[in-house]
Amino acid sequence: MTEQPLSHNHDDTTRPLRPAILSGLRGKCPACEKGPLFARFLKPAKSCAGCGEALDGHEADDFPAYIVILLLGHILVPVMIEVNHAFDIPLLWQSIIWPVMALLLAVAMIQPTKGAVIGLQWARRMHGFAAALPEEKDAAPLRR
Repeated sequence: MTEQPLSHNHDDTTRPLRPAILSGLRGKCPACEKGPLFARFLKPAKSCAGCGEALDGHEADDFPAYIVILLLGHILVPVMIEVNHAFDIPLLWQSIIWPVMALLLAVAMIQPTKGAVIGLQWARRMHGFAAALPEEKDAAPLRR
């Protein structure tokens, strides 16, 4: 059996990772950092209003939710333990406070996290971002 090299059909030129993720966290287009990334709360725009970059090629799926759950666990559990040791809060109140806190934090964190994942996918040319636009080859690279 002979080994065959893996092949792919996209351009290997790298896009800057950090600016793409940061602009995604801010809800901005990873290509130009100006246009809005989302048309609605978690629905990415079809294309950037600023530069025309197609944004609907992402496949973020459940990954942002997994990241949010992981972060919430690392944030809330130590806080819950410390509050439990410092104050004598009845269990009924705790059963109301902590789920509400988790829900509010999850809602606040999910859109920036999804934007960061989309920025990561754009920077690494993953999924629908693999094909480079013709004018991108002539454009100056983003700052790093």
